[in-house]
Amino acid sequence: MNELQKQTRNGKNGGRTRNSVLRQLATLQNMTLEQLREKWLDLYGSDPPRYKKQFLVKRLAYRIQELFYGGLSESAKTHLRQIAQGDPVATVERKVPEERKSNENILPGTRFVRVWNDRRYEVVAREKGFEYDGRIFRSLSAVAREITGTRWNGKVFFGLKKTYGKKNGGGKNA
Repeated sequence: MNELQKQTRNGKNGGRTRNSVLRQLATLQNMTLEQLREKWLDLYGSDPPRYKKQFLVKRLAYRIQELFYGGLSESAKTHLRQIAQGDPVATVERKVPEERKSNENILPGTRFVRVWNDRRYEVVAREKGFEYDGRIFRSLSAVAREITGTRWNGKVFFGLKKTYGKKNGGGKNA
């Protein structure tokens, strides 16, 4: 639980804490993308979505205020659900491609093996992350970065996903 959540639960939401909220909101604008992702993990308790910095800033600003001032009341949530039921746009289900679905639910215990620069690397999926070389990483991409020293999409590096963009040969006409 972060400091804002503790203060809110302890009822310390006077002027000093309100200023703390305003300071946190102002600080978001100057944070790097990596700092925003860490803040997301702290406030939401899950890995952040892979969106642009401005999206994260807006969502984090909302979350900070939600924790301090309280979220929507249950009656407001119920009312919004009732309104959404009659709205054809709000009830459209988004379809996730089957390939993406199957790759997202990696079961703990799954073993990934990759040969890179004539060396064999082995990674094991755990409940909360991926174990490589006796350490736990949050993502396969973090493991791939550790192995190669450069940024990689972890699923591409370990062969779970095809690369997008250029194909063998380099262009449309190849």
